[in-house]
Amino acid sequence: MDDFLDKLPQMDLMRSEKMTLVQLIIPVESAHRCVTYLGELGLLQFRDLNADKSPFQRTFANQVKRCGEMSRKLRFFKDQIDKAGLRCSPRHELEPDIELGDLERQLADHEHEVLEMNSNSEKLRQTYNELLEFKIVLQKANGFLASSNAHATGDETELHEGTYSNNGFIETSSLLEQEMRPEPLNQSGLRFISGIINKDKLLRFERMLFRATRGNMLFNQTPSDEEIMDPSTSEMVEKIVFVVFFSGEQARTKILKICEAFSANCYPVPEDTTKQRQLTREVLSRLSDLEATLHAGTRHRNDALNAVGYRLTKWITTVRREKAVYDTLNMLNFDVTKKCLVGEGWCPTFAKTQIHEVLQRATFDSNSQVGVIFHVMQAVESPPTYFRTNKLTNAFQEIIDAYGVARYQEANPAVYSVVTYPFLFAVMFGDWGHGLCLLLGALYLLARERKLSSQKLGSFMEMLFGGRYVIFLMALFSIYCGLIYNEFFSVPFHIFGGSAYKCRDTTCSDAYTVGLVKYRDPYPFGVDPSWRGSRSELPYLNSLKMKMSILLGIAQMNLGLILSFFNARFFGSSLDIRYQFIPQMIFLNSLFGYLSLLIIIKWCTGSQADLYHVMIYMFLSPTEELGENELFWGQRPLQILLLLMAFIAVPWMLFPKPFALRKIHMERFQGRTYGVLGTSEVDLDVEPDSARGGHQEEEFNFSEIFVHQLIHSIEFVLGSVSNTASYLRLWALSLAHSELSTVFYEKVLLLAWGYENILIRLIGLVVFAFATAFILLMMETLSAFLHALRLHWVEFMGKFFHGDGYKFKPFSFALISDDDE
Repeated sequence: MDDFLDKLPQMDLMRSEKMTLVQLIIPVESAHRCVTYLGELGLLQFRDLNADKSPFQRTFANQVKRCGEMSRKLRFFKDQIDKAGLRCSPRHELEPDIELGDLERQLADHEHEVLEMNSNSEKLRQTYNELLEFKIVLQKANGFLASSNAHATGDETELHEGTYSNNGFIETSSLLEQEMRPEPLNQSGLRFISGIINKDKLLRFERMLFRATRGNMLFNQTPSDEEIMDPSTSEMVEKIVFVVFFSGEQARTKILKICEAFSANCYPVPEDTTKQRQLTREVLSRLSDLEATLHAGTRHRNDALNAVGYRLTKWITTVRREKAVYDTLNMLNFDVTKKCLVGEGWCPTFAKTQIHEVLQRATFDSNSQVGVIFHVMQAVESPPTYFRTNKLTNAFQEIIDAYGVARYQEANPAVYSVVTYPFLFAVMFGDWGHGLCLLLGALYLLARERKLSSQKLGSFMEMLFGGRYVIFLMALFSIYCGLIYNEFFSVPFHIFGGSAYKCRDTTCSDAYTVGLVKYRDPYPFGVDPSWRGSRSELPYLNSLKMKMSILLGIAQMNLGLILSFFNARFFGSSLDIRYQFIPQMIFLNSLFGYLSLLIIIKWCTGSQADLYHVMIYMFLSPTEELGENELFWGQRPLQILLLLMAFIAVPWMLFPKPFALRKIHMERFQGRTYGVLGTSEVDLDVEPDSARGGHQEEEFNFSEIFVHQLIHSIEFVLGSVSNTASYLRLWALSLAHSELSTVFYEKVLLLAWGYENILIRLIGLVVFAFATAFILLMMETLSAFLHALRLHWVEFMGKFFHGDGYKFKPFSFALISDDDE
């Protein structure tokens, strides 16, 4: 048997790749190029030999800091380009690789230039906004002042408000500059302050003015006709022009402080109409000049950003790679005396030749006089787990890894999940109409695979695209199971010939509940369409799907136990084979394997035996005659034998293994044998097939081993019952899916189609389509997906899978993501 198993061809995904711990001794002058070439190859996972040091204590901390600063500048450029709304596609012509120092200088120059232009633009925009507000205030306040002059006395004086404290007045200055300086104020009479404020602050501003002046003021307001850009947020803000009439110097002081607190800008407005017109012309002239200056500055800034944007993608890639290289160099030990770097890492055994060739090429390209020393080390810790997957198997491997990464060289459940996972999904989802809808969605994702893979997708769409081959297989198996169930949106079809049943006489021509008799061979494939609508439809389908669920469950659990045998044999643990695998197989198949045998015999013979009665009285009255429930000769003595075997298997699982481990431990330390204890129960953290655990002398705790075995045995015994019952979810979800489809078809579509009104028919069709799409194709798909996930993670993988390994994460430029910055 062992010779036969050894001659079987090895499966690629059955066990992870063999890994080798290697050591690199790299001269300083060629270290950067060596690590760069290894990053391009992507087959070496470096170990951190400086884990006890902080990031600032490492050799290349300054280089990492420089790369981080350059990344910040590149993100700044990207934000500026996005903010400006530019679309800079990278140039495709070949550009020479730029040195890190030159790139750093270029980025600093570009950043200084852009920051200076942003500062100038912000100042110009602020001045432009002030002049624009002044223009709006001049236009809107004129109406208020005209109304005030019509009712005011001749003693009213004009109040000039500004921000300048210099009272000197130059006759040759422009009228705008004159108006921005306050004139000596008249200490009596009615005065006013005009300005502009954000609309959202207006109510609080007016309330505060009323309280501060105790109502001794007149507040006029009007909305501005145009929105004004806020320089800090670049958003358009709606503002309100106001004019406050008051009397007295004390009121003036209070109003100015309130305006300052609410960020209201005050502008002087002359009462003289001639001065107003002259001031407006000066403001419009300066606005025109500033607008031209702003447009010229914006064009110059966009040209500078475009020049950066053409090379931004290449620069980002260069900086990311350099930072990754220096982060990796920081994981190496720096030997000052020998002027070399010492590194360790894991690589697949098949990649040793490739890595050696890459190191030789790096030594030659760097003109180093000393080559890189590359040699294999003896491993002390468990190697990482690495599976070589393709586009089809990668999604299934990710599903398994979501539960736990396989232990090094442990049997990989993903090999079998490629078939069993979509099949169990289809057992619950079986409807070939719904399967065709899933297939169309999967084919769309596959047809646009090249385009979608190059785009940045949302989280939901990225998940769907990553599982496109899983959806494709689920759709195919759903069509297959739907043909077996003979359901197309819950409607049966005579696809594979006529029904095996017909009416006994003419009285049942319009009924499907009574009078059907079998008159020829059974329907060639799947469920006979005549069962649809019959009185015994539900009992028949329930019986079929429930028994089928048990058969599938027992088959998959047996597969899990068989894989545990191959695991134990691969790791050389004979104790696990003798005291776990054999009694577990006996216990599971003595009870539930026997139940599966009875189901198959009942199907083949057409017996009317009650399997519930057989299994219950197998325990309660094993010696009692079976009577009409006997399915074959010798069934009663076989049941007694299977029951005794099941009872014997429980102590077989519990007692021998802890005592055998204790005996082996005693022999090891008494000098009688020096063999390695090859079992995973002694040291769960050490790989069972290596001698690495022998260096760590740990105290053998017999009570702990015994309790662990007791828990494991009880868990398996109880789990055999609960796991078998858990597979009945296949029956339950399949029944729920079928009944929901029937309800939507009969109570929505057929009911609406019974009316002659075209509008009612259209409404019924729309409701049926939405119910099918959102409930049956989305919610039911998710439900069946999760239940199939549970059956694989718990019922199947729990029989053999430890899942306490860690992934192989090589240093590779292709794996660098945006988050690694």
